[in-house]
This record gives sequence, C-alpha cells and structure tokens, in this order.
Amino acid sequence: MDNIEHLFLLTGVLLCLSVLATLLSARSGIPILLIFLLIGMLAGESGPGGIEFESYSMAYAVGNLALAIILLDGGMRTRMETFRVGLRPALSLATLGVVITSGITGLLAVYILDLSWMHGLLLGSIVGSTDAAAVFSLLSGRGMHLNQRVGASLEIESGTNDPMAIFLTLTLIGLITGEMNGTGDTLLFLLTQFGIGAIAGVLGGLLLVQLIKRIGLASGLYPILVTGFGLALFALTALLAGSGFLAVYLAGLVVGNARLRHMESILPVFDGLAWLSQIGLFLVLGLLISPADMWAMALPASLIALALIFIARPMAVLVSLVPFFRFNVRELGFISWVGLRGAVPIVLAIFPLMAGIPEGAMIFNVAFFVVLISLLVQGSTLPQMARLLKVEVPPEPAPRRRSMLGIFQEDDFEMFLYTVSSEAIDGVVVRQLTFPPHCRVAAVFRGDNLLPASGSTRLALDDVLCVIGRSNHLKTLNNMFGGDLDAARSKARAFFGDFILDADARMGDVALMYGVDVDESEADLNLGAFMLTHSNGHPVVGDHFVRYDMVWTVADVNGDQVLKVGLREHEIDKA
Repeated sequence: MDNIEHLFLLTGVLLCLSVLATLLSARSGIPILLIFLLIGMLAGESGPGGIEFESYSMAYAVGNLALAIILLDGGMRTRMETFRVGLRPALSLATLGVVITSGITGLLAVYILDLSWMHGLLLGSIVGSTDAAAVFSLLSGRGMHLNQRVGASLEIESGTNDPMAIFLTLTLIGLITGEMNGTGDTLLFLLTQFGIGAIAGVLGGLLLVQLIKRIGLASGLYPILVTGFGLALFALTALLAGSGFLAVYLAGLVVGNARLRHMESILPVFDGLAWLSQIGLFLVLGLLISPADMWAMALPASLIALALIFIARPMAVLVSLVPFFRFNVRELGFISWVGLRGAVPIVLAIFPLMAGIPEGAMIFNVAFFVVLISLLVQGSTLPQMARLLKVEVPPEPAPRRRSMLGIFQEDDFEMFLYTVSSEAIDGVVVRQLTFPPHCRVAAVFRGDNLLPASGSTRLALDDVLCVIGRSNHLKTLNNMFGGDLDAARSKARAFFGDFILDADARMGDVALMYGVDVDESEADLNLGAFMLTHSNGHPVVGDHFVRYDMVWTVADVNGDQVLKVGLREHEIDKA
C-alpha cells in the first residue's frame, strides 16, 4: 500500500462488499463463508484486486485471533441444557471421530497424491475437524429447527474438536521434522493440550464471572473486558502447552450460562465481533491463496474432498456414535452431512509451511480446495438435507424480542415483547389470562398509543405486549402469546398428529379412547413411562417409534420427563 488512506479505503470496501454479500447468500443459498473466501481470492494478486499478500505468519496470527473470538462467542451462546443430550456423543465425535476421519482421509491421500504415510496422515489431520465458524453460522442462519439431540451434538462437537485436530497436526509435524520422539512425547502432548486447556477454560470462566459480578463499569466496557480476558486466557493457556481453543470455548460456556445481567450488553457486541472475525479471517485466507496453484491440484483435491464427505466422515460418525443407540439412521445421516470444513483446516495447513516441510505448499492448496468443496457441496444443501432426512421439528413460539432488565446480578427479570397474532386471545381481558407467579403485562401498545396495562385492558389483534418475567416463565408465555398460535398448532398437528396427549394419561384409557390394542403389561403405564420404556437415553422433542400400528412422538419434554405425546396412525407416517 502506498499510504494509509489506500489501506483504509481497501479495507472499508472489502468489509462493505462482504456485509452486502450476506444478502446474496440469503437469496441464493450459497454459504456466506464461501462468498467471503471468493471475495478474498478476487481481491488477491491473481484477481482483479491485485493485492499481493504472501505472509503466512500474519495469516496464522489473524486465524488464531479470529478463531478465539468465534469460539468464545460460540461458548457463550451454547446453553448448558444442551449438554444433557449432546455432550457424550459430541465428545466422541470430537476425539475418536476426528482420529477416524483423519486416518481414513490420510490413507486415501497417500494413494491419490503419492505421498508418504506420514505426509498423507498429516493432510488427513489438517482437514479432520469440522469448523466452528462454518457450523455456527450455517446452522443458526438458515432458519433450521433441528431436534435437540442432533443440534446439540453438532454444536458441541464443532466447538470442541479443534484441539484434537491441532494435536494430530502438530504431532505429525514433530515426527516428520524429528522434533518429537516416541510414544511418551505424544501422550504427554495429548494430556497437556486437553488437560490444561479444560482446566484453564473452566477456572478462567469462573474467574471472569466473579469479575463481572463484582466490578461496576459502563455497559459498553463489559464486552471489551470479556474480549481482553478471553484473548489473555487463550495466550496463557497456549504458553502453558494447553489448547487455547478449548480454553476459550469452555470459558465462554461458563460465562454464558451464569445468566449475568450484563450479558444483555455483552452478547450483541460479540455477535458483531464474531461476524467481523469470520469476514476478516476468510478474506485474509482468500488473499493468501494462489488460484493457479490451487487449480493445478483440483482433480486429486476433489477426489480427497469427496472421499472425506462420502466415506471418511460417515464412517467416523457411525463408529463414534455406535455406543449411543438413541441416534436413528436419519440423524446419523444428517450428522455425517454436517461435516463442514472451514477456516481451521486452512489455518492448520499453514503449520507445515511455517515448519519448512517441502510438501507444505501442496498440502496447503489441497486443504484449501477441500474447504471449498465442503462449503459448496455440504454447506449449500443443509436445509434440503434436514428436510429430506426429517431431523427438523416444528419451530416453537418465541417472543419477537427479549432483554434483561439489569435488576439482579443473577436470575434477572427480563422484558419479553409479543405481538397478538392469534384470534384465541383477541378480545380477551388481561385479568382473564393465567400468568406464572411474579409475571405481569407491563405495557400494551396499540398503533401509536400506549394503553394502561390494567386487568381490565382488552387485547386486540396486532397489539404489542411488553411482559415482565423470568426465563423459566418463557415456555408458558410463548404458549400464550408467541406469534400466530393457530398456525403453530396447525404445524404441530401435521408433525405430531391430530392427537397431542398429556403424558400422565393412562395407556389403558388411551387404548379405549382411540381404539388402540394395548398389551396388558403396558395398560397401567402412563404415556410418559410408556415413551421412556421405548426410548434409548434422553428423550427429545421429535423422538418417535411405531407400536400398535400407531406412531408415538415426543411432543414436549422437561429435562428427561416427557410432558406431551403426539399420536397418529402408522399409515399416515411416511418416515
């Protein structure tokens, strides 16, 4: 750059183009991260932008910084209740699954690229993990409502599998360069990466929670404090030979689940920081690539990418999730398909170049091409695959907006905004509604007018309600006001069946009412117990099975307790 003004101009233009490209992604279905990469490539020396950028060390630094922010944000948005159904399978995918994926891909790369065993396994390790940025952005940005078991497993896996890929990559580089000797060094490296990373993450998160509670700052300073603390934790953990990526994800998880009143000011800022990190990371990686060199490896790299998508990932998912019998074939198929590769493989592909491995340039180009194929083939088809494999559940009603009030340090009251869209409550007087304890309608807006929120206020369609309550009131409030309830109930009936029954109903009574022949051994069970006897593990909404020529579907749960069950004839079910 000739001067700083040109640098600022170029940076501003690239950022604006990247932000506007999100509109193209939403309309075309092309993954936004792929568009960011393509913009970076077009801006590079081989594209019309003509920017010369060959600093692998700077790309490595930017990659680590961006991934730390993305994982910290992802941890804060992961709810601890998802661990009930997703932790063990996700950890299996994040460890054993990465090893299997890396091994199979590496062995195929040996034959496809005529590499040595070590170099082939190194390539497999580099592309072995799913990418948090890709998974978080695509799952949250496509309007998909996955069943909790699938969504939780994918979310936790993507946030925790980077350490294993980094461990395998650095171990193989150490073995190739001779800096690591024997099994002892490898095991010690594994234990320190995961052990120190996990301990540092949990302790760091607890310390940050106490720090936020005990100090009084301007609201805009709390996001800066969390950012600085997260980056310091990442660096300190790495200096102690632990996994900084695992540490920041776990620290974010601890902070995000502490229900601090200041999260209201922290999360919106981190939403922007995570987007900025993704844009900056993929633009820099796009600038780094030479399309001519990459296209020279297009054929073998495509074979490796397709083998990864259709052989290695499905095999890894199948083996990793065998102990968890509660996954059905469709769920396993979708988890296999969401093996998205993104920034992490490209950042890891920089390691061999910085270590001076002669095959480093070829490995980098192949890894980059694998990421492109993964984002294009898998990323652009996620909604279609979710519908095809029937892993979606009807969306639950939700407030149009919610925000904490900042009254209490923990378990704070929140403000929920709802629009009256259902004729079921049109004309109903507020006092006729049954609210949870300590929950009230604080204001009613009709057109441009603010109405008194008294018990005699009569609600009308399109009224906007401001309701004060706590998060444990949310399900009740959503069922009262959350959107067009008639349309939601119609979708629920289409998914669960015409009959949605309370789980405390006795099976014998259900049999008499709906003409179902029930075995005497199950006649005295209530519906909830009946569902649990035919489920494997923790029930989630959408779990179903066929018995007595009927399809029985879990319609609502509270923890491991089934609350409601959908019932429909088996002939109707096309699953």
